[in-house]
Amino acid sequence: MPNIAESALFDRLPDSLRALAQRGEVKRFRKHQRLIEEGTFGDTLFIILSGRLRAFSADDRGREIVYGIYGPGEYLGEMSLDGGPRSASVVAQEAAVCAVITRHTLQEHIAAHPAFAFELLERVIHRARLATQSARSMALLDVYGRVARLLESLAEPQPDGSGLIAEHLTHAEIASRVGCSREMISRLMKDLERGGYVTNAADGARIVARLPDRW
Repeated sequence: MPNIAESALFDRLPDSLRALAQRGEVKRFRKHQRLIEEGTFGDTLFIILSGRLRAFSADDRGREIVYGIYGPGEYLGEMSLDGGPRSASVVAQEAAVCAVITRHTLQEHIAAHPAFAFELLERVIHRARLATQSARSMALLDVYGRVARLLESLAEPQPDGSGLIAEHLTHAEIASRVGCSREMISRLMKDLERGGYVTNAADGARIVARLPDRW
């Protein structure tokens, strides 16, 4: 039974997801704690109640490619529900609280709420589409093109016409998302600031002018 604070976290979820989350076990994860290890086997789904999780792959030298950073109302782990190995590692980007759902619990929930199967399928298709777009960007766009696409995808339109990127990403985090070095990102971001395209403020970075097609 969740406590009062945890119940408030459940209340923030969409109705269909809240019903599933309430069937799970609430667990807390400290910053940098590993939830999922790529290549291992597991049958649990993590519904994020608070905090953020990072999904990524890394090589033997520690180089990372980040697939995404996910927050409250999103969930991770669905790709292994077919019994196969985990397709990515997941770590707590910051302290997080999750409802952990086993495959058996998910099956019971779908039996009681068949419509949720379609929501789960839509989420899997959406993630597959994003993976395809990422692969296309890696193959067809140069580094600047990938950076511009990432910044534009993260920017929320503002009344003044700018785009606010509230997610405070370090240059290393941007580099891991687009597959290049931190030094290259630092140079590109500095050039964009000097050119008057991007500014930095306390509430996050802002795109204040349309980013050029090429750099």
